[in-house]
Amino acid sequence: MPDTRSASDILAQGHVAHIAFIDDGQPVVIPFSYHFDAAVPEKLYIHGKSGGRATRRLESGDPVCVTVTLLDALVYSRTAFNHTMNYRSVVCFGHGRRVTEPEIQHAVFERMVLRYFPGRTAGRDYSIPTPAQLAATSLVEIRIDRITAKSREGGPLGPLDSLPNAPGTAGVVDTFQK
Repeated sequence: MPDTRSASDILAQGHVAHIAFIDDGQPVVIPFSYHFDAAVPEKLYIHGKSGGRATRRLESGDPVCVTVTLLDALVYSRTAFNHTMNYRSVVCFGHGRRVTEPEIQHAVFERMVLRYFPGRTAGRDYSIPTPAQLAATSLVEIRIDRITAKSREGGPLGPLDSLPNAPGTAGVVDTFQK
């Protein structure tokens, strides 16, 4: 059983969701900004151009796959084969539907702005979407049916990495946000 708390934490911290769907028999993966609220862990929201290829497919109710990855560090080894990354990732499987209720659209868009830009206030720092802007933007709710989380942490694990006199270098470049 996956640790859904860890999955929710990763979704709450992430900024880019790669969403996969099938279009005309071909797999397609597109990055999106998204909104996720850990208080409602069974859904997330994306938005895009009304009538656009991606939003049409996501609104259709067909199966979709959503992946969010947080890169924490690069791990280098004394052997090329053992170079890797420290990361946390989530894969969600679900189905989308278009949200058409203006009050839900406004609420989600406002929370999404706050998630990416903490402290910004609608009406003070930016204007709220007009009816025409809402009509031009598709808000898609993705209901999460299944979710899995995976991570890697730690240093290099190559066969020579723990030997201080072995040729080459090994270590962790921990410059990524956690």
